[in-house]
Amino acid sequence: MGNSHGASSHDQHGSHGSLKSYTIGFVLSIILTIIPITIVMNSMLSKTATLIVILAMAILQFAVQLIFFMHLREGENARWNMMALLLGMVILLTIVAGSIWIMTYNAVAH
Repeated sequence: MGNSHGASSHDQHGSHGSLKSYTIGFVLSIILTIIPITIVMNSMLSKTATLIVILAMAILQFAVQLIFFMHLREGENARWNMMALLLGMVILLTIVAGSIWIMTYNAVAH
């Protein structure tokens, strides 16, 4: 009985976000999706600039999803969650950059 009471009081305490934060996240997501679509459909920028804008919007979209929908900054472990995410991103970027570097400059395979 104690567990069910604790679970219900936790659910009533907070739903990890308000309608306002979800609405802000949703609007930002829509804007960050419309910008690259508009640029691509109207051929507004060069190919390289378009790719840079798409990549930047994707990174911002990732941040919006984590902050507004995954509640990365909320809870008692918010600092640890952020540090774990940053460590994961460093590891991911190291692996990707290292793989690209090896594929590009590996003269032994040719």
